[in-house]
Amino acid sequence: MERFIYKKAAGITALSVSFTDFKYKKHTHKEYAIGVTLRGIQEYNLAGSHQFSCQNGVMLFNPEQPHDGMAHDETGIDYVMLYIDPKLLLEISEKKDIVRFSSPVVYNYLLRQRILNLSYEILSGSDEALCSELLLSLVDTLTESDLFMYYRKENNMVKKVKERIHSNLGNVLKLDEISSELGLSKFQLIRMFKANVGISPYQYFLNCKVERAKQLIEKDKDVYSAVAECGFVDLTHLNKYFKRIYGITAFEYKSCIS
Repeated sequence: MERFIYKKAAGITALSVSFTDFKYKKHTHKEYAIGVTLRGIQEYNLAGSHQFSCQNGVMLFNPEQPHDGMAHDETGIDYVMLYIDPKLLLEISEKKDIVRFSSPVVYNYLLRQRILNLSYEILSGSDEALCSELLLSLVDTLTESDLFMYYRKENNMVKKVKERIHSNLGNVLKLDEISSELGLSKFQLIRMFKANVGISPYQYFLNCKVERAKQLIEKDKDVYSAVAECGFVDLTHLNKYFKRIYGITAFEYKSCIS
């Protein structure tokens, strides 16, 4: 059985998951992703390292950090996850520079409870004011736990490639044009991007298209306009990639957040 439930409140997306055989394909999120394993063992590859989160483990994913995900064995897993926009986290924590989590999995009782409390209230449809207060408590706990390290500035060429990709999500990815602008061969660009980001430019492009479609569905509640604006052939094409990242189809996601 697979169950994926998404809800939004106070600018945060909460996810409740239960599955056995499902496997996430390698992908990234623009947000910080913070979650708790409730049952079983979650296994995943994260930025080139193999990780396990056992029951009560707190999982900490940095923005745009490539990862996949699966249950370690046939007993399956249950977990909750919170997705927090980097700008919002910096605003609450009153930090000026982008920060990253220093550890991918920790076992911290207070942090776990803060995540579970906020997840429960968002998923239960509680008031925004309460969710905002719980979010503040969570971020304060993250800061006090000394789990952050400062992030080095992004490679300028990688930044330019990302900007070009984001500006043309509705069109075909033209690596020849981008590489020519940067004075690189197409293959030098692919190698450079993958070494810095952890996934290829094309994987990143597809990931961004799906993420943009998700944002449009949240905003307009119209799946078909998201298909057209993001350059997917049809709804089946979008759903193919949407489910690999979010576990459900675009229509199912729309139902969750409506």
